[in-house]
Amino acid sequence: MRISTTIFLTDETITPVRLARELEQRGFAGLYLPEHTHIPVERVTPYPAGGPLPPEYGRTLDPFVALGQAAAVTERLGLGTGITLVAQHDPIALAKQIATLDHLSGGRFTLGVGFGWNKEEAADHGVDWGTRRARTREAMHLMRALWAAEPTAYEGETSGLSVRASHAWPKPVAGGTPRTLVGGAAGPGLFSHVADYADGWMPIGGRGLTQALPALREVWEGAGRDPKALQVVPYAVLPSPGKLAHYEELGCEEVVLQLPPGGEREVLAVLDDYARYL
Repeated sequence: MRISTTIFLTDETITPVRLARELEQRGFAGLYLPEHTHIPVERVTPYPAGGPLPPEYGRTLDPFVALGQAAAVTERLGLGTGITLVAQHDPIALAKQIATLDHLSGGRFTLGVGFGWNKEEAADHGVDWGTRRARTREAMHLMRALWAAEPTAYEGETSGLSVRASHAWPKPVAGGTPRTLVGGAAGPGLFSHVADYADGWMPIGGRGLTQALPALREVWEGAGRDPKALQVVPYAVLPSPGKLAHYEELGCEEVVLQLPPGGEREVLAVLDDYARYL
């Protein structure tokens, strides 16, 4: 099982360059970065984990810029978002960012797709909260049209998103789309997104997988997807030997461990501890 990591990189933490080099030297499989453009001070949306919102949420580096730095100083390390708030982006520009990073990294990029939790942040982007999932789905199909081998037009049914048949290069290295994982809580709506346009599911924390996987596989296979192709990648996990063994028994081929949003000394000490799971 591949062991990857995630961290809230900020202007106060270890740098992307130093972290990426240390991860690759130690043999970790990947680095996934979250996204928040800003956190409105006046907000009513509660922090999903409860309590006050940790300060790193408002200081998060742009994941694509940070991953570009990481790509430039590594050769094998996987690079991903965990997650990209797709509905908050212009999908034409986002498709270019994704394809460029994938191209420059030699096909090492994984797109983590998410729907968000902070209503105020989304509202500032002009996102209607009730339709953000539908917008995300149509944005994904628009980007897939731009990544297609031949110029392909797309017109969304509900979001107003559309693109003319266009020349759009570079393309994702593997052809078609980059590896795509959808993050979020288990449920029919989430699983329909996974089966529609993704390669698998990125469950936060990895809890309840034993109960959720049969339902996901049913939706996946009902959509005509290859049962052997489904990927499940537990995300932001605080590891223990028993927990990782359980994921491996369930067929997970990758797990993403949570690093603290700290300085160089703190983060490298945790990496040294996590290295025992490699």
